[in-house]
Amino acid sequence: MLRLLRCRLPVRRYPWGVRAASEQTSSNESPGNRKYRDTVLLPQTDFPIRRGPGETASTELRVQEESGFLQLYAWQRARKTKKEFSLHDGPPYANGDPHVGHALNKILKDITNRFHMMRGYKVSYVPGWDCHGLPIELKALAELDEEAENMSATEIRSKAKMFAEKAIEKQKSSFIRWGIMADWDKCYYTFDPKYEAKQLDIFYKMYDKGHIYQDYKPVFWSPSTRTALAEAELEYNQEHISRSIFAKFPLHKAPPKLASIIDQYSSVSTLVWTTQPWTIPANQAICYMPDTEYAIAKCANTGEQYILAADRIESTALSLGTQLQVISTFKGVDLEGGICLHPTIADRLSPLLPANHVTMAKGTGLVHTAPAHGIEDYSVATHHKLPVDCLVNESGHFTTGAGADLENKAVLTDGNEAVIQMLLARKSLLKEESFVHSYPYDWRTKKPVIIRASKQWFVNTANIKDKAQDVLKKVKFVPASAAGRMLEMLDRRTYWCISRQRSWGVPIPVFYHKETGEPLINRQSMAHIMSLVEQHGTDVWWTLPLEDLLPKAVLQKVDGSSQALDYERGHDVLDIWFDSGTSWAHVLEDGEQRADVYMEGKDQLGGWFQSSLLTSVATRNKAPYRNIIVHGFTLSEKGEKMSKSVGNVVDPDVVINGGQDKVKEPAYGADVLRWWVAESNVFTEVLIGPAVLNSARDDINKLRNTLRFMLGNLSGFTPETDSVASSEMYLIDQYMLHVLQDYASKVTDAYKGYEFGKVVRLLEALVTRDLSSFYFSIIKDRLYCNEETDPKRRSCQTVLAEALDVVVRSFAPILPHLAEEVFQYLPYRKESECVFRTGWIKSNTVWKKLGLVEAIEAACSIRDIFLGSIPGKNAAEYEVTIVIDPGLLFELMETLQEDSSSSKSQLNEILMCSQTSLMSELPLDLSPEASVMKGSFLINLEDGDICQEESYKVVVEPSKKERCPRCRKFTTASSLAPCARCLEAIAGKSTP
Repeated sequence: MLRLLRCRLPVRRYPWGVRAASEQTSSNESPGNRKYRDTVLLPQTDFPIRRGPGETASTELRVQEESGFLQLYAWQRARKTKKEFSLHDGPPYANGDPHVGHALNKILKDITNRFHMMRGYKVSYVPGWDCHGLPIELKALAELDEEAENMSATEIRSKAKMFAEKAIEKQKSSFIRWGIMADWDKCYYTFDPKYEAKQLDIFYKMYDKGHIYQDYKPVFWSPSTRTALAEAELEYNQEHISRSIFAKFPLHKAPPKLASIIDQYSSVSTLVWTTQPWTIPANQAICYMPDTEYAIAKCANTGEQYILAADRIESTALSLGTQLQVISTFKGVDLEGGICLHPTIADRLSPLLPANHVTMAKGTGLVHTAPAHGIEDYSVATHHKLPVDCLVNESGHFTTGAGADLENKAVLTDGNEAVIQMLLARKSLLKEESFVHSYPYDWRTKKPVIIRASKQWFVNTANIKDKAQDVLKKVKFVPASAAGRMLEMLDRRTYWCISRQRSWGVPIPVFYHKETGEPLINRQSMAHIMSLVEQHGTDVWWTLPLEDLLPKAVLQKVDGSSQALDYERGHDVLDIWFDSGTSWAHVLEDGEQRADVYMEGKDQLGGWFQSSLLTSVATRNKAPYRNIIVHGFTLSEKGEKMSKSVGNVVDPDVVINGGQDKVKEPAYGADVLRWWVAESNVFTEVLIGPAVLNSARDDINKLRNTLRFMLGNLSGFTPETDSVASSEMYLIDQYMLHVLQDYASKVTDAYKGYEFGKVVRLLEALVTRDLSSFYFSIIKDRLYCNEETDPKRRSCQTVLAEALDVVVRSFAPILPHLAEEVFQYLPYRKESECVFRTGWIKSNTVWKKLGLVEAIEAACSIRDIFLGSIPGKNAAEYEVTIVIDPGLLFELMETLQEDSSSSKSQLNEILMCSQTSLMSELPLDLSPEASVMKGSFLINLEDGDICQEESYKVVVEPSKKERCPRCRKFTTASSLAPCARCLEAIAGKSTP
């Protein structure tokens, strides 16, 4: 098992203090010393350690241009490879400016795509936009005020399309600036004629299979936008206040089983509670739970008798401010056959009916039932054949059918009040009070909705649900918990209302007979409409004469005697979730293809993920995806929802280019935005703000510093001619190749698992701990002070070249601008060589050498003992003697130092002291200044077959030699003359 630098102490606790000659200068340095310093091989590179705020944006734009960001997608699609990866883009909505939610989503997708592309896959990623729907229509008409009310459907559609196109161009421009790889000239749009025609094809296939039907039933209705809504278009206000009431329905006919009891009293009423008084005029029944115990109770205040559930007597009495005395109890089933008088409409009777949806959680245990305004109520009406009369129009006002006292009143305001006053006048109101509860709102207008019966088109999800759930269980979810949430949402869905009463959308191409109202839709009519739409777009539904939409040739195949003028075209459009939910049919190249990945926010578990699944299962019996990746939402640094009024909105354009005040809002560039996305735990809520962005910028600058060190020390190095074979390298260099191979394997697995935060953590650990703090500190002396072409120097340069390549390729999907910028500064770069066109990490399995790990880690254990004994001091000022009994540990150390004493051995380099001695016995002539420390190391070889702990001693004493004026190590007889190693390095070099 690899145990990376297991015993190494943290750098911050023990500053090692060793510095090469190039890093120590003095104002009073002698000319002789300066001439030696001039022979040191200093790092040489123009790569800047950081970019100023003014440079960041311009540098990224230059890199995009020079590295061919816009051409990259087409290049990789043209490659000859059988490996395919498809990420189907969920279409963002074309109704506003780009925001950080877009950035989170698009950058996550781009990291995924770039990783797979670098690994040799031909990536399919077609960006798209959801272009229809009410929000766009409302925004497009917002500035027209009253003028909009008189506009025709075609005028509205024209305005809406123009608005959507502007939003698309603005969003697209931002996505490109963020470095998103795609074919931006071949995006998909839901208002594209070919897309619309394919959507209608899916609609008809579902209709033909019996999955789509028209019905008159209650649906969520938005009075503020005058259209039906799907559940995915609702948001719930937890602080909504309703006017709740207790009302009585006088008993007109006693239930047969209770007649002998009830006939004893002159006044018996059923007692109901509702939070929607305006629905009382639409009441058709009162429902009870058959198996629950009910009671007749006498009111202490009025003497009246009420029927209600026995379990609700105490709470109801408390709400009414009275006492209720139980006279008789009975089972709910005994209420069968009872009939009540309607409290507001004369001659209307309300039967008592059994129902399973009645609960005892609140209310009276008797449920006022208005089939036109409740889903469960409608089910009761269907079963018992009750009328489903809707007395509310599209704008949420009472119709003429509600009576003169209610006509034209808004049901949520003055209509509600009017009903309450009617109940009060008829002495049917017992109590009214405010009730705070969760209530559905229109997610667009943020105004309350109602449930209202109307004729709509529905997808019968009950027909599809079992198969949809079955195929969904075979889809992999990240995180895995999202699977359960989506299955639960799907299970609760009984039907899907897909019709909307607006102008900006894809029309439901159905004709209605003017006399009978019967719909006309069949294979011939649909084929004709789809042909027109594919050529001209869906505007034809509004612009062409009826005779062109329904020509004789089509009518003759239906009914030879009919004329086009006998029909009228429908006015409904398809729900935008049906729009986007059929995108797989247009985007995926093969009709049977499945995307490898769908990746969207968690709200899409009930939205696009689900609508895509239902349409795909309904038409081709399979899911449109193999994997679903679900991310969270973006919030402010304080975990709050972003709001302009609060002033915590983070604009991605300002993040990249800076605000008006560059001090308060500096230009961070796109890579900082991308780093923020990658390092965040995107599977929960993702926080963003100045502190987060500053931290991301600092992290990238630290990374740049490491990259600059590697680039600078690769000056004059050519991999093809100067590289050293791993077998001929120093063991510490071989060890670092081993570390790089392990890192490459782990980081690849993290990308595969969509754990981009883990990628960042692995990268930071490698760069900060293994490279900068450990390896670089060890090899600086060799890099700076050995002769330029010395194989020992070339050995660590070979590792630096490999490390730089591994590091840059590993973060390239996250920081593409920085990756390409680094390649532009490679001293041995071939012309026009780009990171993304040269593939993924090319680590070599030969690098993985478990045997040498023990030798290096044992040396590190000894080093930590040594450095821990001289905190804050320069390691080069000391000599170290290591005393180990003959055995395996001694043999391991001998692989690093053959001689008993050396100032140039591999072991000495790792310790960074001036001289290292390796002995089997403690020296007898220790100086008084010597310190002796004890340590031990657990040797683990052959996968645990060899496992033994061996002890050692470390003797530390000040060096007896002078400091070399060139390398600054204490290895020379005179401080005026370089050590033997340095003399050898500068031999033949001219000095002034």
